[in-house]
Amino acid sequence: MLKKENHNYYTFAFYNVENLFDTQNDPKTLDDDFTAKSNRNWNEKRFRKKLRKMGRAISQIGYNEIGHPPVLIGLAEVENRYVLEELVSSKYLKHKHYGIAHIDSPDERGIDTALLYRKDHLQIKNITAHTVHVVNEEGIRDYTRDILEVEAILEDFKIHILVNHWPSRRKGVEETAFRRMAASEKAHEIVQQIQAVDPNARIVVMGDFNDDPESDCIKHLVGTTFYNPMELLLTRDEGSVTYKGGWFLFDQILISNNFMQQHGNDFRFQKAAIFNPEHLKEYKGRRKGSPFRTFLGRRYAGGLSDHFPVYAICSIEQS
Repeated sequence: MLKKENHNYYTFAFYNVENLFDTQNDPKTLDDDFTAKSNRNWNEKRFRKKLRKMGRAISQIGYNEIGHPPVLIGLAEVENRYVLEELVSSKYLKHKHYGIAHIDSPDERGIDTALLYRKDHLQIKNITAHTVHVVNEEGIRDYTRDILEVEAILEDFKIHILVNHWPSRRKGVEETAFRRMAASEKAHEIVQQIQAVDPNARIVVMGDFNDDPESDCIKHLVGTTFYNPMELLLTRDEGSVTYKGGWFLFDQILISNNFMQQHGNDFRFQKAAIFNPEHLKEYKGRRKGSPFRTFLGRRYAGGLSDHFPVYAICSIEQS
């Protein structure tokens, strides 16, 4: 356990929660697969089971190191505010006093990014949704997730959190790279706007980037502003998501360089990790050890997500 006298420790986490939909049909979005009448049979019992398991996992992230759950956690693939309200009031989170930062995005499937935060520790000052303009191969706009920017106060420190979910690789890595670069450029633009007001701003950029740490899209964003602790976490045998037997680390948390300063710095980065305990993994078969998914294709598997969460721990020295 991380424990140093006169220091408070905080976990920043990110989790792609794999299609956290309610059971109601929204005629404005492509959510038909997640209703009781669909061939996936997404019903209230399955929804509540996912909430309970998800809440348990969130409550445990970073707990072994610092003895309490994340002070903030970015989420991807949530349908609306209702599913977030049900999540924070579920069995394992209802006494943790989590608040919700969320704005509906224009994504065609109706999935958004969001931020949960512990109201007894973090004070929210401002929430902004930034549109990512992406076009498809025909030059037609491809509606995707907004970047959620949250300005907050933790103890006496102001921090800016950007929660991302960049366009997928579904039509091919190279073929879709320009879409993720557009999202990277938008995130970079937001960072520049923040720094224009406060050159010493503390910034955390987290999300499912659908790209590994060494990708051009991530390197473009990191530049000289950020440290990416996730670069050291991706190995042949470990990552946050699997595909065709290989590991990838699409889920990352980038921190501005001022978190890394050692001397005269009361708010410091301590460690980063992938949260992958056994109950988040497939326990048998050819997928043993990979994330325990809610669905395998259209077959209900009963798990949590096709991603593992990731987290970073920081400390604040008390004067």
